[in-house]
Amino acid sequence: MGDRSTSQGSRHAGGLACGDRSRAGTGDFRGAQFRTGHGHGGAGGGVGGDHRLHVVRPGRRRKRPEGGPEAAGRGTERDPGSVGGSGSACALPVTFDLAASWKPEAVQLGADDALNELARQGPVTLVCEIDAKPAGSIGFLRVWTGDRADRTPHQVLEAFLADEPNAGKITYTDTEAGTLPATEVGYTISSELLDGPQKKRAFAVSTPRGPVVVHLGGLDSAEYEEMLPAYQLAKRTVRLG
Repeated sequence: MGDRSTSQGSRHAGGLACGDRSRAGTGDFRGAQFRTGHGHGGAGGGVGGDHRLHVVRPGRRRKRPEGGPEAAGRGTERDPGSVGGSGSACALPVTFDLAASWKPEAVQLGADDALNELARQGPVTLVCEIDAKPAGSIGFLRVWTGDRADRTPHQVLEAFLADEPNAGKITYTDTEAGTLPATEVGYTISSELLDGPQKKRAFAVSTPRGPVVVHLGGLDSAEYEEMLPAYQLAKRTVRLG
């Protein structure tokens, strides 16, 4: 099925109650990453767990894996990895392949309202983070799920971005993810705290259990470009189950 793209101007939805700050969907929380406990709960996580804000400081770069930056987004026959299925770190309505060395971890919500607010965006809730640090990059693939099965992927992403006050240059594309009908969105995040606009990307699919959004966010646009192959792998291999 061919891709169809539509573009929108900058959105300015209302900020959080505690002031204007970047939401979880931006991939940086204005420099703080939402970290999770080590449980391997279901898609909805569970009450409890270790809720920490791990600050990622700009300027710090980790040693790249052998094989150059592209190795961070490339799986191998020996260790392709996957997430979403039974027994994986995150139980999801979908399964997709992981790039080599990327580490998935389930997000478990607790009683902290402020952190819970960061873990919700539009109609979906953050349920899984896949960390690129072991592969040599600073950023995450994040998986968000929702309960309502009556929205199209396009509608889900529109609501997702409507809850991001700093999003601009938004472009939607109706496409496929694996063999599933999907919508993909590319956009930028702009803030006085950033050196310049940061690129972000996400795709959404519908499942019988509700929508799934897979989002790529990094420390900056350079990290985004280095991690893009891992996102493309997830999009290419996603399937129900």
